[in-house]
Amino acid sequence: MSYEAGWKALNMEFSEKVPRTEYSVQKHWSLIKKVTGIDTDVLENRYKASLEFEKKWGMDMKWHIRVGPTYMSKGRRTDIGHAVFSESETGKSDLRKTVTNPFSNIEDIYNIDMYKEYGEFDEKQLIKEFEEDYNLLQEKFPTMMNMGGVYITMFSGFIEMFGWENFLLAMGMDAERFAIVVEKYYEWVKQFYHAYAKTNIPVIMSHDDICWTSGPATNPEWYRKFIFPSYKKLWQPLKDAGKKIIFTSDGNYTEFFDDVVDCGADMLVMEPSCDMQLFADKYGKTHGFVGNADCRILLSGTKDDIYNEVKRCMDIGKKYPGFIFATGNHIPSNTPVENAIYYNDAYESMKNR
Repeated sequence: MSYEAGWKALNMEFSEKVPRTEYSVQKHWSLIKKVTGIDTDVLENRYKASLEFEKKWGMDMKWHIRVGPTYMSKGRRTDIGHAVFSESETGKSDLRKTVTNPFSNIEDIYNIDMYKEYGEFDEKQLIKEFEEDYNLLQEKFPTMMNMGGVYITMFSGFIEMFGWENFLLAMGMDAERFAIVVEKYYEWVKQFYHAYAKTNIPVIMSHDDICWTSGPATNPEWYRKFIFPSYKKLWQPLKDAGKKIIFTSDGNYTEFFDDVVDCGADMLVMEPSCDMQLFADKYGKTHGFVGNADCRILLSGTKDDIYNEVKRCMDIGKKYPGFIFATGNHIPSNTPVENAIYYNDAYESMKNR
């Protein structure tokens, strides 16, 4: 039933319940311990407990990407560090205080050779890796809608390589020269999309953090000149192969709803900063959407606040077949357990159509 619900949503068909997904909560170990009864203080139990938790909470879609920064490990990347967010299955913190910037000269950015820097991958090997990754997900999460995906599509690739400061500086100091960088990156990253088009994987996640919480990081017309044409070209082989495309971005990309839909996305994942009501009103009958309960309300709100936030999302999405309920951006491990439990109870009370 769960797999069916997620797949139906992507194909714009109603299911008996509103499907749901969640991000990062799978490492909220005190919550998982409470929900499953498995002692997650014992590190060896965490993997099993996390799988059991996803069953208990009835997840219908497994948000997933395969192609991330590790595929850029051969070349230079900027490390902007990482704040404490969660603890791994092995008990390690994700705190990273290292900050390194190998692109001290903007000329290095303009002159970068993407293939020389990050390598060219054998297409047959990529197809094999992608299908093995998907098959493993199918084995682990047989009740969910699983997928392949690319994290470093365009904007996120620039952030990974150059960091925000150099990225924006290079873009602003010489837009014409940076346009060449954009084209070179598109030529490099397309190898992953072309390989995915030749797999048996039916759903592909295209992730790209194109906006901040306040909105676009630069002039919207820059995106329309350089980023969205690249999306359209990257996604066309997937569309030709009959794949479904889900798009995810952090921040408020409300201004770009039309652009992302025009590029070919079948479903959009959005944070609470996005205007989900606006998207539903315009595209709810033709496109899926995922979101967008505010994680800050789970973190510090009252039970009434949490209930009303779940109801807000359900009131927007429940009438549309392609809606998948979720908290945006994540449910971090410092979310009070009782709040997370109440949030799930609220969803359970409203999920049936």
